[in-house]
Amino acid sequence: MQPASRLRHLSLTLPALLLSLFCSLAMAAAPAAGNWLAAHRDWRVGVVLQAPYAQINPRNHLLEGADVEVMLLLASKMGVQLSWRTFATQQALDRAVEAGTVDVSPGMLQTPASLHHWLFSQPYLRVPHKIVGFPDGSGNAVDLDRLSLSERLALDGNSDALRFVRRNYPELPRVEVANDRLALQTVQQQYAEYAIVDEAQLATLLKEPEFSRLAVVGDLGYTHLLRIGVRRDWPELPAVLDRQLQDIPGSRMEQLYARWMLPSYPRLIDSLTFWHRLSLALLLSSLLLAVVWNHQRRQRRWAEKRLLAARMELEARDVAEESLRLTQFSIDNSTVGILWVNWDSRIQYANRAAETMLGYPPALLLRLSLPELQPSLDHARWLEMWNQLRSRKAVSSFETHCLKADGQTLPVGVTLSFLKFGRTEYLVVYLNDITERQKARAALEESEARFKGMASNVPGMVFRLERPAAQMPVRLAFVSDASQSMLGYSPLDMISLPAGWLDVVAASDRASYQQAWQQADQHNHDLAWQGRMLHQDGQLRWVDIKATVRCFDDGHVVWDGIVWDISENKHNELQLAESRGLLRSLSAHLESVREEEKARIAREVHDELGQILTVLRLETSMCELSFGQSDSKLAERLQAMKKLIEQTFQIVRDVATALRPPVLDAGIGSAIEWQARRFEKRSGIPCLVSVPDTPIPLSDARAIGVFRILQEALTNVLRHAEASTVSVGLTCQQGMITLSIADDGKGFDPHAHRQLRSFGLVGIRERVLLLGGVLDIDSQPEQGCTLTIRLPAEAGKENA
Repeated sequence: MQPASRLRHLSLTLPALLLSLFCSLAMAAAPAAGNWLAAHRDWRVGVVLQAPYAQINPRNHLLEGADVEVMLLLASKMGVQLSWRTFATQQALDRAVEAGTVDVSPGMLQTPASLHHWLFSQPYLRVPHKIVGFPDGSGNAVDLDRLSLSERLALDGNSDALRFVRRNYPELPRVEVANDRLALQTVQQQYAEYAIVDEAQLATLLKEPEFSRLAVVGDLGYTHLLRIGVRRDWPELPAVLDRQLQDIPGSRMEQLYARWMLPSYPRLIDSLTFWHRLSLALLLSSLLLAVVWNHQRRQRRWAEKRLLAARMELEARDVAEESLRLTQFSIDNSTVGILWVNWDSRIQYANRAAETMLGYPPALLLRLSLPELQPSLDHARWLEMWNQLRSRKAVSSFETHCLKADGQTLPVGVTLSFLKFGRTEYLVVYLNDITERQKARAALEESEARFKGMASNVPGMVFRLERPAAQMPVRLAFVSDASQSMLGYSPLDMISLPAGWLDVVAASDRASYQQAWQQADQHNHDLAWQGRMLHQDGQLRWVDIKATVRCFDDGHVVWDGIVWDISENKHNELQLAESRGLLRSLSAHLESVREEEKARIAREVHDELGQILTVLRLETSMCELSFGQSDSKLAERLQAMKKLIEQTFQIVRDVATALRPPVLDAGIGSAIEWQARRFEKRSGIPCLVSVPDTPIPLSDARAIGVFRILQEALTNVLRHAEASTVSVGLTCQQGMITLSIADDGKGFDPHAHRQLRSFGLVGIRERVLLLGGVLDIDSQPEQGCTLTIRLPAEAGKENA
């Protein structure tokens, strides 16, 4: 083969071999990249906060921007999770990637300095730099090659565009500022003619009203290539990102670029001059329209006034005529008879009500005079009445009888008033049929007479208290004649008392009366009170007041009641209470004497009989020692005598204990426990006892009384309760002793049992009263019974 053909063959086969080798490497690298992505699903993305690349939306506080949207698109395609880190400067972001806290960063520029910190993907966006200034209206683009040396450029001192201008246009004067915003402000303030700003920044800055007059006037010819930076220990990721970026449709990237990077160029409506001229034209048009409208308004008002005056005049006439007709109709159809009479007593006008009331046909009354309707009214009396009303201009009212057309009389109420109409003078007579009123008055008088008769026959003083309205004082409205005999005051004097009942209530009973009355007055309740009232002669009378309340819708409140004289009954009641008190004192004295006698007998039985029995036991023992060995039968007799003496000893002890248990000397708590144990032994019923650990300071008489109450209660349980358990409790708190005896027996109804006169409970109740205490019985049939005795521990209250 010739060398030329070999060379041509090599040139044809070498690309094919390289293509096949690249495909093999790609196919080999694809599984490796997939494995690497599966192991790195969480990426920490760092961005520098700079609009429109990355910014915080102030409304929802979410991160947004062109770089953010690119990374979200890649994450959705690659199935990775992103966690965002925001930084204020590029230097802070570089330090973060060196520290290993950031993995990926979009929107990076590949520079020699940045290659020390990052690995980069292929560019995914190109951002050109634009020349911004005031438009001259010609539409020609500004070219830096044609700028004069007097035209200055404002640039960001840290941007790559500044280095581009220095390198390519070193002769142009420059104004270096801190950022792109200050560059635009420099042009706005005319410290520079043009500013160099990348198109992405313009997309944000030109939306602000401050820069509305500026516009893009040229292209610098320098473009930023935006790449995705990757930490240097992830060398596999840039190639993966390149493939994913190539798969993104171009239309999608164009939409992203148009949304975030393209600036909004000023329109005509954004020009202040346009709005100034439009406002001036609208103002002139408004003034012209106002002048025309004002002239037409004046003309219309003048016409409306004339039309309104004519209409009001017609309406006034219609209203006057309608009022006249309505007045005439009202007078004619009034229920009150109306007569107009002139000075000679002749009737000049009569309405239909007067004609109907007096029974005359229409117009017939006009022929009559007032004396014909009322015969008692003569000519002289009429003139006197006329002159009196004419001079005083007053109104006179009275009741009289008028003659009807059929000759019968009609009771009427007459009201006279003087009227001057033009030059004519009239006396207007108003007639009201008072037949029903007189019937009602007669019925009321009869009812009052009947009521007074009933009240005078009631064996007590009938009264009424009234409160006319809310927040008004209560007054004594009515008192029957019985007040004279009961308290020595007439009904009129009783009603005239300034404070009502309170003035005759005894001074010592006023507090209780005021308490009862306040309860009835404040809550609108019935009044009930017993106390003493002072007779006019100085004697005290016991009275019982009962009153029933009635409330009306208008706030009117009435108490109707009777005062009963209970002096005699109260005297008998006090005597009975005094007699009961004397009987209770006598019973207490007898009980005390009986207990003392029991104690004395117990001591005598214990001491005297005990000594005698002791001597007998000694004598029997001596006989047994002396003669028992010689005679066996005698020894048996002596042994029987000794047993009999021991039994007699036990009987003596039981009798002494029954009369007064010696355990009382150890305290009431020990006595209760001893009695409970005896009750258990005798009845076989378990008895639970709860007494204080410390002795209760109690006098001997009160301790015996409490012990006897316990004995009687346990005896009742044994006889009637059929209980399976009994509990006894004794407490002493704040000077009050509480004794409770409870059983689980068949129980009873305390109210029904009280009617049966059970002497056991009566005895317990009387003992409790003698000790100045209170007895409570809590029982229901088949639910057991609990007796609770509360009495003071002080001995001074024994005979309360």
